[in-house]
Formats: sequence, C-alpha cells, structure tokens
Amino acid sequence: MNFEMTEILELEMRLGSQFGNSHSLRLAAASRPDYSGTVNTFALSELIGLPVYDTAGRVGRVREVALVPQEDAAHVSALVVKTGEGERLLNTRNILSINGGVKGGVRVAQWPNFTSSEGMLLLGRDLLDQQIIDVHGRKVVRVNDVELAQITANDGAFGLRLGFVDAGARGAVRRLLKGVIPRYTLAELMRRIPARSIPWEFVNLIETDPARRVRLKISSARIEKLHPADIADIIEELAPAEREAVFQALDEEVAAQALEEIDPKLQVSLVNSLDSDRAADIVEEMDPDAAADLLADLTPERSEAILDEMEPEERQDVEELLDYDEDTAAGRMTTDYMALAPHARVSDAIALMRKFEGGVESMSTIYLVGEGEKLVGAVPLARLVLAGTDTKLQELVVEPLITCSSDADEKEVAEIFDKYNLLTLPVVDENGALTGVITADDVISILRSQL
Repeated sequence: MNFEMTEILELEMRLGSQFGNSHSLRLAAASRPDYSGTVNTFALSELIGLPVYDTAGRVGRVREVALVPQEDAAHVSALVVKTGEGERLLNTRNILSINGGVKGGVRVAQWPNFTSSEGMLLLGRDLLDQQIIDVHGRKVVRVNDVELAQITANDGAFGLRLGFVDAGARGAVRRLLKGVIPRYTLAELMRRIPARSIPWEFVNLIETDPARRVRLKISSARIEKLHPADIADIIEELAPAEREAVFQALDEEVAAQALEEIDPKLQVSLVNSLDSDRAADIVEEMDPDAAADLLADLTPERSEAILDEMEPEERQDVEELLDYDEDTAAGRMTTDYMALAPHARVSDAIALMRKFEGGVESMSTIYLVGEGEKLVGAVPLARLVLAGTDTKLQELVVEPLITCSSDADEKEVAEIFDKYNLLTLPVVDENGALTGVITADDVISILRSQL
C-alpha cells in the first residue's frame, strides 16, 4: 500500500478543520453524493448494512446481496433484508432507489421470507475475502470488495448488475474504515488510492463443492481459454482444496495440457484426487512420454488402476515407455511422431499432418522409414511447404541424419540438440529402427530439472 495510517488521520484533521468539527463534517457529507465513482454505482461493503424502507417506513437493514446464476450470472436478483420479523427478500425490481438507504416500492409484508440460499450466490458470503481467478491478469487474487452498477430495465424497473471485483487496497481500506471515520473523509481517501478492479467478465469463481458448482452453473470456460502454462501457474498458487476443485472442473484435454506443465509432486497429488476412470481419460490426452513419467511417479497400484481404464492403444504406448529408464533418451522420447515410406509424396505428408493427433511440437519433421521401421531420412516441415505436392519425400531429406541411441543419457541428448540446433531428435534402437522422438520442450524440461 502506498499510504500510511498517519496520512489518513492527517487528511481527516485537515478536512475537519475546514468544516469546524466532525459533527459539521458529517452534516456536510450528507449534502454530497456518496462516494462510489458516480451516483449510479455502489460498493458491496457500502450497500450491506444500509437501512431499508418500505412504503410505510423503515423496516430493517441489508444483510446480503443475492444472485441466481442459473438465471443471470451478473444480475442481482434480490437483497436479503434483516427485519424485526425475520429475514426477507426484496426483489431488485421492487426497489425505487438507493441513496443513503434502500427504498422499496411495496410493503414488507409482500416480501417473501428468506428461508434458504439454495441456488443463490450471496456476494458477501461467497465473494468477499474469497480467492478468485483473474483470467485477464492470469493470476489468483483475493476479493476485497465488489462494485455494483445501477441499471434500468426496458420497462423502467430498477436493477443492479455486478460491474467489477475490487482486488486492491481501495476495497480493503473502505471496509476497514467504514464507520470509523466520516464518510466524506473516507471518500477523499478512496480517491487517493489507485483502483485495482477486475471486470466481472474476467472473473472465474472457485467452488470446492462439485454439486454446488453444478447448481450455480460455475464453469471453467474462462480459465480454459488461457495457455496451459498459465493454468498450471494458477493451480499451483491455490490451496489444496481449491487446486483440486479447479483442476477437476477442467475439460479433459485442457486438464492434460495443464498437467504436463505442473510440478511433478503436484501432478501426483492432483491425479490421486481423481477416480481412476477420470484420471485415465486425462492421461490418455497427455503426450505418451509425459504420461509415462507421471505414472512412474505414482504407486504401482494406482498406476495399474489407471492403465486398466485406458484405451488399449494409448495404454500400449505408455506401457512401452514405462519400461525405459526415465533419465535416458528412450525415457524422454514420445511415440507420437509422423513417419512415411521414402517413396511417399508431399501430398501424403500433408494428409498425414491433417489427421495427426500428437502434439504440435512433434510436427516439425516427417521421418522416412524403410523395412523394419529403419530410419532412412528426415524432411523438415519448411521443405514440404516449398515443394510441389507430387514431389517425393526422399528428394527433400536433409543431411546429415542426426539420431541418438535409446540408451543415451540426458546430457548427451542436450548436447546434440545444442550442437545441431534441433527441434526434434529421432531415437533409434540397436538395429537403427525409429522408436520415438525427443522434442525441444523435453530438452527444456531436462535443463530445468538440473537448475
């Protein structure tokens, strides 16, 4: 924070001297608009606790602000009002105005009793001091306040919508000093504190209860649009319960991509929080080498349970890699690569790329294999682009053909990549048969593990 409590007191004393004393300061504040940017916006912390009036007079105070996300994810449905006869729901369409108090347009007897928050998002309970994901800033933040905007429906009815989440010092100070210093003093102080507001459309809520998440229609659609590395960073920032809740709500393909970016220890924790069937669906979407590394870190019983739920083809790919030492070329390679016969043409390579389901990082090279899967050449993607569709691939091979043996250690692999500036490195067995490919991201992982 770029202010001190002494500054707050000095500001209050200075403003107080202008109006004589604190009593006259409060009187002066009453004639000024309440601080909220404009008269049509409200801070949640300012709204909660306001007196509420029906057509006959004062009936209670605002205790909560409620949304029904199934109907509208941003429209405030009602205010929960604490009255002498219990808690009531004041529909926002029955509000006439909010100006130092909430004025309702119907008698309190017509307001329904508030008996359950089922299906409701209560902003005070569910947002204030809670962690959310700022998908625009790609980070986890804590909510200090919420900014609401007054709207008018087409029929002229009053309405409130969520505008911004306040994740900065302004909201925290507003709540801390509410009722402690005069309102106008607080307003002046607020103007000196930079805003740190996040538009509601950039907020991804975190709900640990799967059933409630479904009822409230809290999805992960917003976070799923982020880069997998950003999703991984966000998940790693969260506490275990929130971390698992966010991960479990992700689409299988997104979850797999994010899991590959997460620290191995957390990978194990996240996978162990899933049932075997769901874990298998995610592991199937991972690159085979990453999947093998993950399963190798699990207990044998857990690993076998996941393998049992996997499709036969994906299971075979992963099981083959599990047989290799993780610190060797074979242990680092992926079996997702593109290979064709030497007599194939550029048109065949294009068709292969269109149906290739492996990672993009494996698509930089087409490998040519002969009898017994023996590697005989490599064609970079750039050469395919520049050649005619009828050109034979064997006419486009690059020399020399760089390979490494399956038992090469990580240091040798890194040195080969560095020496020849490679994007991919084919791994061959003792007979020269192509068994897999190491990609540049695998080498980066090797180097990072050595830091």
